[in-house]
Amino acid sequence: MSINISLKHINKLAIPALISGVSEPILSLTDAAIVGNINLNATESLAAVGIVTTFMSMLIWVLGQTRSAISSIVSQYVGANKLEQIKNLPSQAIFIVTSLSILIIFSTYPLAKQIFKLYNATNLILDYSVIYYKIRVLGFPFTLFTIAVFGAFRGLQNTYYPMIIAIIGATSNIILDIILVYGINGYIEPMHIEGAAYASVIAQMLMAAFSAYFLLKKTSIPLKPSFPFNPEIKRFILMILNLFIRTIALNVTLYYASAFATSYGAKYIAAYTIAINLWFLGAFIVDGYASAGNILSGKLFGAKAYSTLIALSNKLIKYSVIIGVVLGLLGALFYYPIGRIFTKEPEVLKVFYNVFWLVLVMQPLCTLAFIFDGIFKGLGKMKYLRNVLLFSTFLVFLPILFWLDSLDYKLHAIFIAITFWIIARGIPLIIKFRKIFMSLAQKT
Repeated sequence: MSINISLKHINKLAIPALISGVSEPILSLTDAAIVGNINLNATESLAAVGIVTTFMSMLIWVLGQTRSAISSIVSQYVGANKLEQIKNLPSQAIFIVTSLSILIIFSTYPLAKQIFKLYNATNLILDYSVIYYKIRVLGFPFTLFTIAVFGAFRGLQNTYYPMIIAIIGATSNIILDIILVYGINGYIEPMHIEGAAYASVIAQMLMAAFSAYFLLKKTSIPLKPSFPFNPEIKRFILMILNLFIRTIALNVTLYYASAFATSYGAKYIAAYTIAINLWFLGAFIVDGYASAGNILSGKLFGAKAYSTLIALSNKLIKYSVIIGVVLGLLGALFYYPIGRIFTKEPEVLKVFYNVFWLVLVMQPLCTLAFIFDGIFKGLGKMKYLRNVLLFSTFLVFLPILFWLDSLDYKLHAIFIAITFWIIARGIPLIIKFRKIFMSLAQKT
């Protein structure tokens, strides 16, 4: 089987995936930008959005790993030309993950105050965090449903419909944010931070509805779960468990970064919120090419086309470095206007400008790590991904963070630690990939 890995074909998968991938950070960035400019407790509101976004990202990344697992299995069966054998797997996976999301809502909703105290939130920031979370979390099942459907589309080598769905979600969120946060004179009272939360939930519901529509109309994959479970559900669950442990390690990093930033004071957590959300935006932009790597590597692995798989990795390394450099240069070019989009508070901007350069410098390193993350997910090598992240979090990130914090580096401590964390994630993946597939390519 000849599988196309030309730049044109990679871009055909990557660019729609890139657009769909930025939908979640755009939801959070929109909330941050709109809330950061209200005329009532803007700094505290922005800080609350940052804290809740960190926690919500943890929940989404823990259970949202279904996208990678579904995509990996489906793409491998597409490559082996055996798709009929796993047609009922996506609906079963969707059923499992949405059921878990409802359990999480019931378990976290009454404990919201205690949860955000763990992030060092106090007083007004704590109150706003609880208010924002108790509304925003209602969209959680819809988000996970959408993510799982995106996984099915990606496995089928289709990133176009997820892009359309994401555009609908992001556009509706921006419009609703402006209407609900600021209000419409004489018609709708300003809802401030609550309005931002409601806007996100409605946007997530719209995305879920369109996801169901396109899956049913444009694919042969059913949405209604049928039983007994597909034999591949065991491999799916094992992938999810490995990714679950990996994601816990990932969120240990995000938790400590957010908790340390919060402990430094309101202006620091506000500046951190802007910087980390821009970092997330960069990550999700690169995720387009990581998704192309995920989709194509799974298909090539299923087809046992190992030499082509190596050629694909070499192309993606080149593209990822170029993307990382371009992102860094764009950030440098618009260094000061970017900060002013999110806040007009001089103290917050001063702190943000002091650390934003670190976010830009690490972009090429981030792109390499994220590209190979995508490739390994496509291959189904979740155990190795788990081990790499455990190493980079507990033996690299945390020791560096605590050491630099003791030297009073504040936000510099956080972002320097993140930089080394990224390096420790990327290099082992590149080495392991070449070790495995150079050998397999020589045998075939």
